[in-house]
Order: sequence, then structure tokens, then C-alpha cells
Amino acid sequence: MPLLLFDTHTHYDDQAFDPDRDDLLRALPGQGIGHIVNAGSSLASLSITLELAEKYPFIHAALGIHPSDSADLTEKELSWMEAQCQKKDVFKIVAIGEIGLDYYWNEPERDIQKQGFARQLALAKALGLPVIIHSREAAQDTMDMLRAHDVGSLGGVMHCFSYTVETARLCLDMNLHIGIGGGVSFKNARKLKEVAAYVPLERILLETDCPYLAPVPYRGKRNNSAYLSLVAQEIAMIKGIKYDEVVRQTTKNAFNLFGIK
Repeated sequence: MPLLLFDTHTHYDDQAFDPDRDDLLRALPGQGIGHIVNAGSSLASLSITLELAEKYPFIHAALGIHPSDSADLTEKELSWMEAQCQKKDVFKIVAIGEIGLDYYWNEPERDIQKQGFARQLALAKALGLPVIIHSREAAQDTMDMLRAHDVGSLGGVMHCFSYTVETARLCLDMNLHIGIGGGVSFKNARKLKEVAAYVPLERILLETDCPYLAPVPYRGKRNNSAYLSLVAQEIAMIKGIKYDEVVRQTTKNAFNLFGIK
């Protein structure tokens, strides 16, 4: 049986894929991609995410509002998300995400981001779904809010991990996985390489975050799931283990976290 990769974080709803989305997605199973989670990030993206999950057997949906769009999150949108998630088996919804905090930008205000994050963490708790966390230059507030909402009881992943080994340890203590993507292949990614070496393989998820963060040698170009094997190869090299071991274990990790049979 061929080894199949699990891309745990994509954005195929993005306009970057408008010219060739269907052709690209239809080709992925033949390129070693077994499963994909398409993560919602804006109100506009959620419906497209559900459509993609309905159309393609290997695509699963995660519904959430990115911190950059959290000012648009109202009770109406939360109620709509909850209604879709209550039919999660029909819509193949496996997580709430991506949600979190992003202090790299000044807008929306931090209090607005925190409110949106808290409301979606509460939604995940009510639904019993794991969470996909976006955290950029907001480590302390992110950790504090995750503890306050007992995220360890849900499980989840720190997507596109960008912090230190010490923060990774705190995440592991909270029953979170660490999402590693194309950035680990960058020459200047010392911290992320250290994290990849430190985190047990049983707690790593592979992701592309496509169309963003394409790995070397495609850095700066549009990313897609076919490049995920390069991430697995880099982790295998860092850990001094076989590529096949990375693929098998990370795919198993994703199946377990997202409850996919």
C-alpha cells in the first residue's frame, strides 16, 4: 500500500487557486496526498471550504475565523458555524480553526481578537472539536487563553509554529500538536529546526498552509499540497530517521487528532 501524506492545513478557497483549483485538486491523490484539511479563515471562505469538502472525498473542513477577520465575527456568524458543525459528519467538519491571535498587525485591536478567540474556543468546547490555533507574536496571551479554556481536553494543533522550544514544551504539556510546514526548509529557520528536532514525532503534524510558505526550492512561489513531501523529507533529515517513518506517524497523528476513521 503506497504511503500517503496528510496535509493538515490548506487554504484552497484562496483566490490564488481560482485559475486551476479543480485540476490541481484532482491531481493530488496521484501525487501521494491522501487527506487534506481546508481551514476556514474568513466569513467568505467558510462556505467554499464546505463545498470543497463535499466535492472531494479526501478533503475535510475546519471552520473558524482568523484573528485578522475577528472584527467581523458576530453572534449571527457564530450561530451559523455552530449549525454547520452540528452536522459535522455530513459536512466532514473535523476542527474549529483557524482561530487565535495575531499581534504582528495592529488591526483589529487586541481586545477584539481576544473576544473572537474566546468565543470560538467556547464553541469548540461545546461541540467537542479540536482546535487549529494561529498565534503570531502573541505567545503569552495565546497560552493564557488556551489554559483558561482547558484546551487540553479538546486537543488541537499550533499551526505554522513560530516560537521557541520552550513554548513548544508548553504546548505539548497542554496536549497540543505542533504544525510544521515549508518554513522548516528555510536556511535561516534555526528556531523551527530546533523545534522539529525537539518535538516527538508522535506530536508533529505536516502542513503546507498553501498557497503560502512554499518550501525550498519553491520558496516565494504558490504553495500546494504536492510539495508536502519536501517538508517530510526535511523533518526526516533533522531527526535522522527515515522518510517513510515521518509520513506514517504524522498521518496517524492527524487521523487520531481529527477523529478520521
